[in-house]
Amino acid sequence: MGYLDMRQKVLAQNVANADTPNYRAKDLTEVDFGSVLKDITSGERLNVRLETTQKGHMPDPNNVQDGEVKKRAVTYEVAPAGNAVILEEEIIKANQNSVDYSMITNLYTKHMSMMRTAIGRGQ
Repeated sequence: MGYLDMRQKVLAQNVANADTPNYRAKDLTEVDFGSVLKDITSGERLNVRLETTQKGHMPDPNNVQDGEVKKRAVTYEVAPAGNAVILEEEIIKANQNSVDYSMITNLYTKHMSMMRTAIGRGQ
């Protein structure tokens, strides 16, 4: 949810700067959790300080890398002022981000409901 929150801020900044000359749209890279976990289990990540006693142990969540803000490499439309923000693309991305956020919120809500049912407190 933190990634989606940060991405929404970046997309909103792109829309806010749609008329700023020479502004380039930005986006977040998605965190590839598979490669992060592969790096951690293979011992290539030197900043992991948590000691694991078995192969299946998970690392400290504070040491997992976050997505980074990056400039988009290719745009197919640039305004005469040099601005490369395409509002239609930004709106589509913001909408998808909102749908993803709602889906995760619903999953958390269902999970909490199942936990309440499991401990006998109902809904």
